Amino acid sequence: MSLTGTNGHSRRRSDLPLNAEINVTSLVDVAFTLLVIFIIAAPVLQGGVAVSVPTAQVQPLTAEEHPFFVTLTRSGEVYLTQNSKPMTPEEFEKAFPQLARAGNFKTVYVRGDSLAYWGPMLKIIATLAQTTGMKFSMVGEPYGGQD
Repeated sequence: MSLTGTNGHSRRRSDLPLNAEINVTSLVDVAFTLLVIFIIAAPVLQGGVAVSVPTAQVQPLTAEEHPFFVTLTRSGEVYLTQNSKPMTPEEFEKAFPQLARAGNFKTVYVRGDSLAYWGPMLKIIATLAQTTGMKFSMVGEPYGGQD
């Protein structure tokens, strides 16, 4: 392919000057926009129901492949997973044995708000204790107290 120059001489493509500039302004704008989106979305993606668990002299949780949490809020609502709909302790008593048979977990971690009523918590613990082959553990926040 040949091009005709301003003085009438033909030039080949290889004779054209190279333009090695890259405009990165739009690339930087997109990168910063994605960064802001991820910073805002990260806490939401971690999910979970916000509860204030009691502090005590507790050991850290061991890593499991499929941890299963049951959460009791201050208002008495029970959540089976991070994104589940709330249920009453009575609904939990009916639903959990079926879930345990179908589930892929052996230990349930119970997260209860420190200001939750004891009655709903006792119903959850009793349901877990009556489920065959199921172990449960209460979740607490470690404190920096002296022994």
